[in-house]
Amino acid sequence: MTDSRAKSKAKDTSRASKPRKSAAKSKSPPKAIPKAIPKAKPGAKAKPGAKAKPGAKAKPATAKPAARPIVPRAGAAGDWREATLARMRALILEADPEMIEEVKWRKPSNAMAGVPVWSHDGIVCTGETYTKVVKLTFAQGASIPDPSRLFNSSLEGATRRAIDIHEGEQIDAGAFKALVKAAAARNGASAKKR
Repeated sequence: MTDSRAKSKAKDTSRASKPRKSAAKSKSPPKAIPKAIPKAKPGAKAKPGAKAKPGAKAKPATAKPAARPIVPRAGAAGDWREATLARMRALILEADPEMIEEVKWRKPSNAMAGVPVWSHDGIVCTGETYTKVVKLTFAQGASIPDPSRLFNSSLEGATRRAIDIHEGEQIDAGAFKALVKAAAARNGASAKKR
């Protein structure tokens, strides 16, 4: 092989190992490369205010019942949605005094107020406020008897059921408390099987 051919071949080989330049230059800034998330050591406790990793399994709630209402502000003071959610919260706590209250899922779409969650051996229900409705979603509602037919939303799903409360509507307190007790009992039965 001659020197010119050897140089040409070496030159071709070196080009193949280099990344190819694009013909048109991009006007967008380069994308940031995400840093690797360090894995927690077994038995290590989470730092206060630390966020959960995506895809991580939820740990059982250890929070105690709240001393004051955990009702996100749906609008102006005295808004019917705020009052309705506060009334339903009181009924939930009457039905099960050992119920744990938390606020989860803080995000811009709910003004970072989060969603109130009531749990006892697992999530019993969540409360959300929308423009025209207050929605109480029972996590395992499809497997809970509802003789008073309070569930009026999310009826086609295999797991959840919800109660939509519109402005001015009243919910049968006794039937609602029975539903909450049944949901907590169902969670308790599931917890014993584990």
